[in-house]
Amino acid sequence: MDNPTHSWPTEADTILPDLVDLRRAIHREPELGLQNPKTLAKIKDALAGLPLEFREGPSTTGLVAILRGPANGRTVLLRGDMDALPLVEDTGLDFTSETSGAMHACGHDTHVAMLVGAAKLLCAARDRLSGTVLFMFQPGEEGHHGARFMLDDGLLDPLPDAAFALHIMPNAPHGVFAGRAGALLASSDVLSITVKGAGGHASMPHDAIDPIPVACAIVTAIQTMVTRRVSVFDPAVVTIARIAAGTTNNIIPETAELLGTIRTLSPHRRAAVAADLRRLAPAIAEAHGCTAEVEIVEGFPVTVCDSRAAAFGQAVVEATFGEAAWMTMDHPVMGAEDFAYVLEKVPGAMFWLGASHEGSDWRSCCGLHSNRMVLDEKVMARGAALHAALAERFLEGGFEA
Repeated sequence: MDNPTHSWPTEADTILPDLVDLRRAIHREPELGLQNPKTLAKIKDALAGLPLEFREGPSTTGLVAILRGPANGRTVLLRGDMDALPLVEDTGLDFTSETSGAMHACGHDTHVAMLVGAAKLLCAARDRLSGTVLFMFQPGEEGHHGARFMLDDGLLDPLPDAAFALHIMPNAPHGVFAGRAGALLASSDVLSITVKGAGGHASMPHDAIDPIPVACAIVTAIQTMVTRRVSVFDPAVVTIARIAAGTTNNIIPETAELLGTIRTLSPHRRAAVAADLRRLAPAIAEAHGCTAEVEIVEGFPVTVCDSRAAAFGQAVVEATFGEAAWMTMDHPVMGAEDFAYVLEKVPGAMFWLGASHEGSDWRSCCGLHSNRMVLDEKVMARGAALHAALAERFLEGGFEA
């Protein structure tokens, strides 16, 4: 891969103004969840006139655009997510969100724009593609399992031979791609614990069974459980992010509710932590004369990058942009991604793209999910170019190209 066959970066630079316009239009009208009709309409308008076939399903406003090269070879999938977050934007941008309580604070607007850019680049090069490209525009990534719904709707059938995704990172070096083999992102499960005691007058706690100190004891015990029972080489994070109990100052409530998240990097650890929590909380509650109900709602699985796909991605980045454009990550990120559902069925990888402003101190930039998050739109040309390069190279020779 020393000599890339095509100057994707140069061609991507020529369409950057279109990508910026699209990204800003999407940013102004963010949509939440599985139904993103305005975003879908913008995508279709941007792809109009290209030699693409469209697939849509009943569960979401997701779209798969299909580009078939003249040779009937491999199939590769490129994915960009569409939905926004329930935040009130505070960036001061000229194209700030016009939708109350919604903001593209995770960069999905850029992901859509980069994928549209890749579609334009690859359509222009269709005559030399030795296979098929699936462009997966996916809603519902922010906790709504959009990728799983699109899979269940059969939009990716027959499954491709490889799958790739890009995710911008606003507090990472400008224009640098990063990735790793194995676990890239964690599983994400919701933990709810309801502690039930007996209410009473706050001045006479001996005549009640106060669930609040019991809830506090459970929180402390969970942290001890993680440090004493979980191997640092197969880690877990359990964070209680909300405790709710009581109505006023002089009443002991009957119940206390805990809400949190469980993050792990392997199916084994995920199951073991769930089992430990279901045993721990009721036992502590019983010791204090209370009861505790534990509910765990499974979210996204671990995002696991195929070792061949990760090495392939690094090689394509270095051949396209130079060795300085790649960084191998030392460890996973404990966030979660529903591209994991695709990677459970198809070998592939997700890569990060640093989107801090060129020349800025990237360490001081606001991160993902911040209502002040901003990014350098110039990196979208790099993202579109890498999408195109990954697709062309994989279709040429698979992971060994």
